[in-house]
Amino acid sequence: MTKQDRAVRTRLALIRSAAEQFEARGYVRASLAEISAGAGVSSGALHFHFANKAAVAEAVEQAAARALRRVAGRGRGGDGCALQRLVDVTHHVARLLCADIVVRAGLRLNAEAVAGRVRDLRREWRECVHELLAEAERKGELAAGMPPHRSSAVVLAATTGIEVLAREDPGWLARPSLTDLWHLLLPCVAAPHLAGALDPAGAEPDHAEPAVGRQADVGREPDVGRKAGGALDEPGRAGLALR
Repeated sequence: MTKQDRAVRTRLALIRSAAEQFEARGYVRASLAEISAGAGVSSGALHFHFANKAAVAEAVEQAAARALRRVAGRGRGGDGCALQRLVDVTHHVARLLCADIVVRAGLRLNAEAVAGRVRDLRREWRECVHELLAEAERKGELAAGMPPHRSSAVVLAATTGIEVLAREDPGWLARPSLTDLWHLLLPCVAAPHLAGALDPAGAEPDHAEPAVGRQADVGREPDVGRKAGGALDEPGRAGLALR
């Protein structure tokens, strides 16, 4: 293993350990000593990669943002029924939140607005919902009296509520919970001719998202100096959340 490979592995381990601490304890109570110990490295190794706790938290948020944007891109870049793609992408994001502690920690850090950081992990989700519903309107998929701005407000409020509730009970992110949500929402927002065509359980197979928070993917940040084919390998991706 080369020196660069060891450095990448160490950074990955630190980001994951930091995510575990931030998810469990929050930013203020998490300590650098606990993060380095969880990664199995010395405090000196941590400070080689990160100047302080704020820098570690920023790396976690960056990793979460890239993973979330990748999943959201499935809906925004697809073909076919826009409403079905919106349903599908909510299931994708929910599975990602269940599988990846780095994403969950990134959302918690973002909600805590630590150290005055201005990254908005919610913005991309809002834009994704707005874009898909605007496309749905152009295609005649929305019910009469439900323009995109009204239907967006309903969808954003509902998905935000599920994400918040899931912080205490991950069962809210399970496929049946989201399916129940869409069973209620679709008759309100979808045009009558789509009543039997839309699948509230998601039109794609029910397989888990890759655990992009695992050490094979998390730390592939742009400053590591390598590119890879994993979910978190592209610099500059930032992004969305369910709230």
